[in-house]
Amino acid sequence: MIAPNETYRIDERLRRLNELGFDVEEVELLTVDGGYRLRLPTRVVEAGHHRRRLLSLTGLDVGENQARRLLNDIARYRAELEAAEGRSLPDSVVGYRWRAEVFEPAVAAIPPDLHAKREPAELFHELLNHRWYRSEAAGHDLGMADAVASFSQQVLPEVPDERATIGSSS
Repeated sequence: MIAPNETYRIDERLRRLNELGFDVEEVELLTVDGGYRLRLPTRVVEAGHHRRRLLSLTGLDVGENQARRLLNDIARYRAELEAAEGRSLPDSVVGYRWRAEVFEPAVAAIPPDLHAKREPAELFHELLNHRWYRSEAAGHDLGMADAVASFSQQVLPEVPDERATIGSSS
C-alpha cells in the first residue's frame, strides 16, 4: 500500500521495473483504506519505443533514457489525475496536461541564470531524480516546488554548463 504522501514510491517501483528491462505504459492507483494500491501492467518493448512515445504525447524529442524517465512521470501523473477526477483520460489529454501543468512550470521555475546548465528535458530529468532522492530520504513526497528550490540552490550552481556555445573557441 502507498500512503497519499508517499507518491515518490511509485517512481521507486517504476525505476526498478525499468532496471529489469520492463516498460510500464499505464499506472493504476486503486483507492484502499488509508492510501493506494498500485497496479502496473508490464511489457518488453523495442528499441526507441520510449523516445517515439514521448514525442507523440508531448512533442518533446529526447534520448531514450530521458524519455523513459519522463514517461514514468507522466504515468505517475496520470494515475494521480485519474484518481482525483474519478475517470480515465485519453493519452493526448494526459500528455498535454503533464507538459502544461508539470514539465513547463518546473522548468520555468529554475532561475534564468541557471538555464544554461542543461537542456530543458535533461534539467527536468535531473530534477525528477533529485525529487525522488529527497523524498525517499524524508519518507514522504516533498513535491515539485520543494525539489525545484532545492535543486536550484544546492545542485545546479555546482554543475558545469553542458550546453555548447556555437562559435566559441579556447
